[in-house]
Amino acid sequence: MTDRMEHIGSSLIQHGEHSERIYLMKVAPADCPEIVDELDALACREGYSKIFAKVPVSVSQDFLDNGYRAEARVPQLYQGREEGVLLGKFLCSERLVERKPELVRDVLAKAAVQDDEGSQALPEGVELRPLNESDVEAAATVYKEVFASYPFPIHDPRYLRDTMRDNVRYFGAWHKGRLAALASAEMDRGARHAEMTDFATLPSFRGKGLARILLTRMEHAVRKDGIRTAFTIARAYSYGMNITFARTGYRFGGTLRNNTQICGQQESMNVWYKPLS
Repeated sequence: MTDRMEHIGSSLIQHGEHSERIYLMKVAPADCPEIVDELDALACREGYSKIFAKVPVSVSQDFLDNGYRAEARVPQLYQGREEGVLLGKFLCSERLVERKPELVRDVLAKAAVQDDEGSQALPEGVELRPLNESDVEAAATVYKEVFASYPFPIHDPRYLRDTMRDNVRYFGAWHKGRLAALASAEMDRGARHAEMTDFATLPSFRGKGLARILLTRMEHAVRKDGIRTAFTIARAYSYGMNITFARTGYRFGGTLRNNTQICGQQESMNVWYKPLS
């Protein structure tokens, strides 16, 4: 089960029972302030417990005046100039309570003390290259093995192919012809930012730094496409991914509480960002 994507006016949202929320992924300023009430109405009809919105700071007040709180901020998220605000509106008290506060604090503490170790060598026998449409079956197989559930249908080769044709660039690490790890850069060329996401490494290849190597490769690639800011929304309970981003020069932007259904449970997510220009 995955949530669905659709439009309200010219704005893009994702919503459904999977994460029990609405995610305003891309807001059209012309839809404001009316979209705030439309999101409320949709959440009420569907019985969702959270509305999550990623918006430029210039339209954020419409949301803050309607009960949203700023959970994270990313400087220069839009066109390399305007700050982005990640907002949450909690529609039930239970969703507001962090279930694992000590773990969230410890993950951030461990990430904070990680020094940048410089470039990391590619393990022997591993080749990095962008994925193409002929690789979608292999990619879906890796995602099925790594994630019991995920907020987007990355288990479906058709979804991977469609996004590959649109705005997502996938990169993989291959060992003897087998896909061992992959990740993606979801680009918003108009806003000139990219979300570094969908990291997955097969268990037998973990501990070799492949996620960090893929991240660095993706940064180089999207910078050539005019992307000025990279960011990620990483699982707040995952030591590995938070340390990976901290080591690669990303800065912590905030925690999205009980935000996403992933790996079979609802989890909080940490926002990290890095200027690329």
